[in-house]
Amino acid sequence: MQARLITGQLKEVGVARIEHTDRGEQALAEMRVQLPDIVISAMYLPDMTGTALIQAIRNDPALGNVPFVLVSSENRPQVLDPVRQSGVCAILPKPFTAAMLQAALHAAIDWINPDESLETAGLDLDDLRVLVVDDSPMARKFILRVLENLGLRHFIEAANGAEAAAEMAETVVDLVVTDYNMPEMDGKALIEHIRGKSWQKSVPVLMVTSETDAGRLAAVHSLGVVGVCDKPFEPGTVKSLLRQLLAN
Repeated sequence: MQARLITGQLKEVGVARIEHTDRGEQALAEMRVQLPDIVISAMYLPDMTGTALIQAIRNDPALGNVPFVLVSSENRPQVLDPVRQSGVCAILPKPFTAAMLQAALHAAIDWINPDESLETAGLDLDDLRVLVVDDSPMARKFILRVLENLGLRHFIEAANGAEAAAEMAETVVDLVVTDYNMPEMDGKALIEHIRGKSWQKSVPVLMVTSETDAGRLAAVHSLGVVGVCDKPFEPGTVKSLLRQLLAN
C-alpha cells in the first residue's frame, strides 16, 4: 500500500520510470545490474532496515554516490541519527505532501549535478580551502560531494575537533564546516578554540548537525557561526551562505 502511494505521488510530480521491490537485498542486487538515479526507501523492510540499506549503498564503490531518500514515520533521534550520518539526501515523514516530495527530489538532484552558478557569478573558488570536521566518514563524503558540486576543490578532513584544531595550527583555511557531536572535542569546543585560541580567530564556521537541543544550538550561535544546518541539509542553503561569504 505504501509503495503504491509513493509511486502515485512520484508520477504526479513527473517521475515516469519507477521500479519497486520490498526487500533491501533485492534492491541492492537490482542496483548493481542497473544503477538508479535515486533510491527512496522505507525505514523497516522485511530483511533489513533503511539504515542498513543506505550504509550498504554508501560502502559499495559502485553505488556510493546514489542519492537516498528515507520515508518514515520514525521521529526518534537515536533511530534517525545513523541515517543522517550516512549521507541521506532527505527524510520524508509519513504522510508527506507533494511539495515535500519535490523538495527531496531537488535535494537529490543537487547532490548529483554540478552547480556552476557561483563561478558564473564571478566568484573565485579556485584557492578556497575548506576544513570538513565530522566523526562519520560517510557524512564527510556527503558534505564534500555537495561542496565539490558547488565548485570548491581544496579540502582538509578531520574526524573530530582535536584533529581540526591541529590542522588549523599548521594550515590556513577559508571555511570550517563542522558537526556538533564528536569524540575528544565536539563542535562547540572546536568553535570556542577557534575564537579564543587559534591564530585564525575570524574564519567563518558553518555547523551541519543532527543536534536538536535548542539550548546547545543557541550556545553555538552565540559563539559566532555563519549558520547552523540540519542533517540532511539542502545544498541550496550552503550555496546561499557561500555566496554571502565570498561577496564579503
